[in-house]
Amino acid sequence: MKNTSRRKPRKRACPPPPLHSARTYVRLEPSKIGLFRFLLEAHDNLGVFTVTNRFTGILQLRYSPHLRREMRAFLDAAATEMAVEIVLDPGGATGRPGRKG
Repeated sequence: MKNTSRRKPRKRACPPPPLHSARTYVRLEPSKIGLFRFLLEAHDNLGVFTVTNRFTGILQLRYSPHLRREMRAFLDAAATEMAVEIVLDPGGATGRPGRKG
């Protein structure tokens, strides 16, 4: 059935652009880094990562601060496929730099 409403859809308010990226360090098996990359790309490129130490499997994840909750949900989902340990999360669950959540 055709929508007969003449109202235009309301635009969603975008948050202001962040000044800095949020960062989280995670550890996983070095052999699982490729799988982790594919899983991260499958989630609409939620963030990017850099391999900090390829021998111990430590990765630095960078993402927009307003996507912290989505990144945490991604890490929880990735933990069902492989062992993912959060080594350092400066923003924590509160989203404030330097605070543990």
